[in-house]
Amino acid sequence: MSRIDFHVHLTPPEISANWKKYAEKEPHFALLSQSPRNKFAAAEDVIAALDEAGFDKAVVFGFAFNDPGLCALANDYIIEKIKEFPERLIGFMSVSPNTAKIENEIDRCYAAGMKGVGEIFPAVQFCIDDERQTCNFTQVCAERDLPVIIHVNEPVGHFYPGKIDTQLRQIERFIETNPNLCIVLSHLGGGLLFYEAMPELKEKFRNVYYDTAAVPLLYRPDVYRAAAALGLGEKIIFGSDFPLLPISRYLPDFESLPETERGLILGGNAARLIP
Repeated sequence: MSRIDFHVHLTPPEISANWKKYAEKEPHFALLSQSPRNKFAAAEDVIAALDEAGFDKAVVFGFAFNDPGLCALANDYIIEKIKEFPERLIGFMSVSPNTAKIENEIDRCYAAGMKGVGEIFPAVQFCIDDERQTCNFTQVCAERDLPVIIHVNEPVGHFYPGKIDTQLRQIERFIETNPNLCIVLSHLGGGLLFYEAMPELKEKFRNVYYDTAAVPLLYRPDVYRAAAALGLGEKIIFGSDFPLLPISRYLPDFESLPETERGLILGGNAARLIP
């Protein structure tokens, strides 16, 4: 079974070399780029990280810019690199959901071989529970069977750069409104996955998955055993948030899981979502 990292950020060299220029018009990008933890990665850095960790593939995407032109610039770079490394990199497209002609950019990237959309940022790019801002975007993605990665953070605990003020109830309304859309909620869905212990949410969230991006910075290692106890082993997808964290930071935390469940999290679940 292939090992897949489902959450990896790529930055075109043009942007990483001149990030201050682009940050002037993108406040959220400026906030994250100024963080002491911030790093930029090129495709070759990702390939090296995969090789070092013994992983086969990575889902790669750019930054969630508000400017559609910057999204397109990031998409161009990823299109180039998935053609250069077709066996190692799986491209997801960056888009700003509440923009005109979004269908054109999605179709352009889809035709070029991209397999999904993400990571998108509620509150930063759009209001996720406002159907007027999301209906065109979600309809296009659902019609093309494109999974969508959405940034979600826990509503409690310490502050860090990038923590946004989107409530879990807003994410629930978005999921409820889009039952046919395949959704991957980053960062264990900000804890939303544990509400799948409620029968009505388990049914409502049947097309929802959760990635592990940044989990070592947020939760104790036994969070995975807690999720497994709720029967969520088939809904958790490994994502490192590289270059924020290396793949190796995560692997010891999975050792206590049964081999079958560990295999699903480290690649099996992701493989089912990639068309």
